[in-house]
Amino acid sequence: MEHPGSKFKRVCVFCGANTGRGSVYKDAAVELGNELVKRKIDLVYGGGSIGLMGLVSQVVFDGGRHVLGVIPKTLMPREITGQTVGEVRAVADMHQRKAEMSRQADAFIALPGGYGTLEELLEVITWSQLGIHDKPVGLLNVGGYYNCLLALIDKAVDEGFINPSARHIIVSAPNAKELVRKLEEYVPMHEQVASKHNWEKEQRECTNPTYYVSR
Repeated sequence: MEHPGSKFKRVCVFCGANTGRGSVYKDAAVELGNELVKRKIDLVYGGGSIGLMGLVSQVVFDGGRHVLGVIPKTLMPREITGQTVGEVRAVADMHQRKAEMSRQADAFIALPGGYGTLEELLEVITWSQLGIHDKPVGLLNVGGYYNCLLALIDKAVDEGFINPSARHIIVSAPNAKELVRKLEEYVPMHEQVASKHNWEKEQRECTNPTYYVSR
């Protein structure tokens, strides 16, 4: 039976330029890619063709969905090897990369990754806390990879550094199917403290110019 689809048109996936030491991480990237295809969701990601980025983007592209990779020009020699996957949009710097990915996506999912993945993840969580966007943010907690991060965030709530309503921003699940379902059920609870309209206008101005490398 064909899946009816999803409320999301495009999902942004943050993930590593490495595959990790265990096959569980590669399997999770492939599983997520297949889940997006099954639900007729297009992919926005960091534009690389290596590591978990390369795996999830290739699966989504092979499944017939649109893939948009957003990458700073200076990282292209490092993170793109061989033929590009889908549409690659080159931008000037890391800030424009994050702003463009955020603008294009209806939701965010973080696979396991390193500093770059964590930085992208925490920034979109912070933007949500400020009311800059109300898009759901999910952790694909493969093999408990994000358990320590979630424990740290819970500690910050207990110690009064994070509002309990802002803890609700983060959705997590051990597999792609459950995570996407939870993201579709997400309802924002936090207060909006920034002007969403002014922010979106600023981001549109900030993300220009962009350079279209391939389609």
